[in-house]
Amino acid sequence: MITSARTIAAISSLLALGTLSVATLAVAADKPDVEKCYGVAKAGKNDCAGAAHSCSGQSKKDGSSKEWVSLPKGTCERIVGGSLTPGK
Repeated sequence: MITSARTIAAISSLLALGTLSVATLAVAADKPDVEKCYGVAKAGKNDCAGAAHSCSGQSKKDGSSKEWVSLPKGTCERIVGGSLTPGK
């Protein structure tokens, strides 16, 4: 039950990130307690440039290992499919 609550909290944080403004994300990227999490972004909800585009919100598929979102440190590796490094 505790694992389910943690999973729900992690997914909720991802959904909340989708509602943040670009300016807020730019500031968040400068904070040392935030990390890039690859492989968990929903289509159109990535935080910044990827291999095939130059802006946030332009990812084409869910869970692409080349797309990332900013998350609090220690959260990414707890999410299924989350990685601190981009995929190939």
